[in-house]
Amino acid sequence: MKAVKLKINERIDDLQCDGLKIIQNTEGFCFGMDAVLLSNFCDIKKNSVIVDLGTGTGIIPLLVWAKNEVNKIFGLEIQKDVADMASRTMKINSLDNDIKIINIDLKEAPKVLGINKYDVITSNPPYMGYGEGLVNPKDKKAISRHEIMCTLRDVIQTSSRLLKHHGRFFMVHRPHRIVDILCILREYKLEPKTIRFVHPKVNEKPNLVLIKSVKAAKAELKFEKPLYVYKEDGTYTDEIFKIYGIDRGDENER
Repeated sequence: MKAVKLKINERIDDLQCDGLKIIQNTEGFCFGMDAVLLSNFCDIKKNSVIVDLGTGTGIIPLLVWAKNEVNKIFGLEIQKDVADMASRTMKINSLDNDIKIINIDLKEAPKVLGINKYDVITSNPPYMGYGEGLVNPKDKKAISRHEIMCTLRDVIQTSSRLLKHHGRFFMVHRPHRIVDILCILREYKLEPKTIRFVHPKVNEKPNLVLIKSVKAAKAELKFEKPLYVYKEDGTYTDEIFKIYGIDRGDENER
């Protein structure tokens, strides 16, 4: 592990995945389960070149790199200090040549990276439309959660421009936005192919939706079986343990 200088309120967390580490700021927005579920949902071909829009701490590029044989990943982040933190994360993992963090507005990505040339785009964008609740537009957490710096349309339009013909776009979002998501995807020639709803528990309504789209593909939408996070007793389901790479035997011994 390469040495890097930590800033105030920063810590290094062990991802328990191929020895990877990540820098997080206890006062900022740390990654959640949605990023982990998205990285697991992605089916990525060997040697793909990938762009992660709104990469934040860089968690999705890290997990995608660990789970797949990819060529290169670009992580785009508009917040300078967050992008710097993600860059230092790649450095401590000796992945700074393989996962490149770029501090730009994702709407500028086609100009900076080029169009119609990437195999996969991933995104865990802000879920809430701007104006949904009280928002401080300068707050880091608000920027990650609300459409302050980019909208759902910005994310989808940019993804469509970056992707090759038949390139894949993977996104996690909230189910209450699904009509908007599907309409905008088709508007930009990203055909929804697979949807999976994530439920906290059986008999509870979903609170996340995972969506795979393919650029310029034929219409055929499949629904995967629901993913349940918790059992009735409050412990993770077997599938969540598997996604996190936790051995149930080891867990029971703790």
